Amino acid sequence: MTKTFKTLDDFLGTHFIYTYDNGWEYEWYAKNDHTVDYRIHGGMVAGRWVTDQEAHIAMLTEGIYKVAWTEPTGTDVALDFVPNELKLNGTIFFPKWVQDHPEITVTYQNEHIDLMEESREKYETYPKLVVPEFAHITYMGNAGQNNEDVISEAPYDGIVDDIREGRYFDADYKRINK
Repeated sequence: MTKTFKTLDDFLGTHFIYTYDNGWEYEWYAKNDHTVDYRIHGGMVAGRWVTDQEAHIAMLTEGIYKVAWTEPTGTDVALDFVPNELKLNGTIFFPKWVQDHPEITVTYQNEHIDLMEESREKYETYPKLVVPEFAHITYMGNAGQNNEDVISEAPYDGIVDDIREGRYFDADYKRINK
């Protein structure tokens, strides 16, 4: 996708894949002006995926965007996107319990909100593990807003390659059936 990002509308509806300098790979979708979806492909919670996460999304200045949210796990996330330069800075604030028991979160969170909230109350929160990292954006797709096909299944080995190489979505950004 070749696109110049200037306005908030340019950012909304964009599907990203990016890799942090520590090697963790994420897939993230600006679903609309208050909701994000994502899949995690690398790092301590690889295999986790979430849809319809409420988030604060703002344009800081032309072509630079800030996104922040708190998950039911108690994890806080702050992302700064600079898509015109294929860059991103992210800071993730993992509660101690997620660091100690990441396997609890490696699921489709939406079907396990009660478990996430119970775990947040049951286990220690502090000290938080703060992970500040720069990332390189390796893929951008114009999925359009509120596209339920973008993040619609669990991550599998090779999914990001399928997306990047055009084997996952058709020309209308709908999931190609396997």
